[in-house]
Amino acid sequence: MTKAELIAKIAEKAKLTKAQAESAVAAFQCIVIKELVTDGKVTLVGFGTFSSVKRAARTGRNPQTGKEMKIAAKRVGKFTTGKFLKDLDACKFECKQEKKTPASKTFEVRRRKG
Repeated sequence: MTKAELIAKIAEKAKLTKAQAESAVAAFQCIVIKELVTDGKVTLVGFGTFSSVKRAARTGRNPQTGKEMKIAAKRVGKFTTGKFLKDLDACKFECKQEKKTPASKTFEVRRRKG
């Protein structure tokens, strides 16, 4: 799924315009990136956790020449799946829209056996 396809599906599911959905996706990306840059983490219970980890400097090998080279230490983004996503093969999932108030719409993901 591409970013454009994701935006289209979010717009359809949440009954938003594509522009509003694109803005929401961009805001989510911005928030996650800013949090990871400051060594924080973003946890979506059941879905997973975005975090940043430090990779130590190491010695690698150029695949074309076989010559050893030094790879510098750096920080990289990491996503760890939550318990809910670890059971994808065992369960089917359905998303149900809940309307609490006209202004706030939330979605609940429910696990179906079978």
